[in-house]
Amino acid sequence: MKFGIIRERKNPPDRRVVLSPSACQNVLSAYPKAEILVESSPIRVFADKEYQDLGIPVVESMEPCDVLLGVKEVPIDALIPNKKYFFFSHTIKKQPYNRDLLRAILKKNIELYDHEVITNQKGQRLVAFGRYAGIVGAYNGIRACGLKFGAFQLPKAETLKDQQALISELKKIILPNIKILLTGRGRVGNGAKEMLDAMGLKKVTVTDYLEDTFQEPVYCQIDASEYNKRKDGIRGSKTDFFANPQEYRSNFFRFAKVTDFYIAGHFYGDGAPYLYTRDDAKHPEFKIKVVADISCDIDGPVASTIRPSTVADPVYGYDAISESETDYRKPESIAVMAVDNLPCELPRDASAGFGEAFAKHVIPAFFNQDEDGILERARMTHNGKLTPRFSYLQDYVDGGE
Repeated sequence: MKFGIIRERKNPPDRRVVLSPSACQNVLSAYPKAEILVESSPIRVFADKEYQDLGIPVVESMEPCDVLLGVKEVPIDALIPNKKYFFFSHTIKKQPYNRDLLRAILKKNIELYDHEVITNQKGQRLVAFGRYAGIVGAYNGIRACGLKFGAFQLPKAETLKDQQALISELKKIILPNIKILLTGRGRVGNGAKEMLDAMGLKKVTVTDYLEDTFQEPVYCQIDASEYNKRKDGIRGSKTDFFANPQEYRSNFFRFAKVTDFYIAGHFYGDGAPYLYTRDDAKHPEFKIKVVADISCDIDGPVASTIRPSTVADPVYGYDAISESETDYRKPESIAVMAVDNLPCELPRDASAGFGEAFAKHVIPAFFNQDEDGILERARMTHNGKLTPRFSYLQDYVDGGE
């Protein structure tokens, strides 16, 4: 089986890669029948020479390969017919901007495996960049606090080498006595928690967070069961919430009344109530002044997120009264950090972590007859058609909604 690591061609450039040089070496050691070729790239975070130094061939063409591994969408004109591809296609939610990409994949008889649907038998994702989104998102949010209040300055995450470099910078600053709220206990939320803990910030309980005052910065991490409650008054649970989101309403405002800085690291499902609405943000008791929206659902559960921001220009202001964008430095505005591709700012660490998971969960499936169904569940197209699991996309391909 010959694997090819393709050059990322989407703009803006993405420096991440599925397998780092050391991950390639580990795969080749574990599977003698595997071969890996690396397409030459001037932007990849690991230079061509880093692969060559470990004896991994760097080539100009991916034609000899059976399975091609990428991160972002492959431009249509760069797709090689009759190959197996792994990348984030951003088509599973019928994203209009990638309809033509999926059509081209079918026309070129490509087998597409989307990283987002690489799951175990329980439906849990096995490979993801979420932890690194949380790490960078928390750092960027704290940086936004410094910019908003003119209290301190942190360098941009993209200028620093790795997570430890980010932590070193955070340890140089002194936060005022603010309350920080973090939603989410998955990969993203726990990635953000790593950074708060690395700063030595005190974690407090929900009760203490809501009722007490502190002489130091503190944070509280909550999940869906703590910021939603059942409409009928019956005691709910996280399991019940995800099964019946329409039966719940937001109980988030009690946190908004005491929070200075909010980090949104939760997963938002269809039918779930918004955490806070535009009307909530207008309320005199709404206190939040900085939001790091790692989840970045536009015009969604975090009302102040009205557009994604960029690595180049990561912070904008939201004016609650006019419901429009403004200068984030204005006292009445909410500073919003909503970069939608945060792991790109930590490409070396993110690639190493992703590759470790990919090598552990996906590569074995090519050599054990896919005994756990990993490949079968992730395969979106086969023989020029959608697979049964993804047949719901047929109207999307045909041009419908």
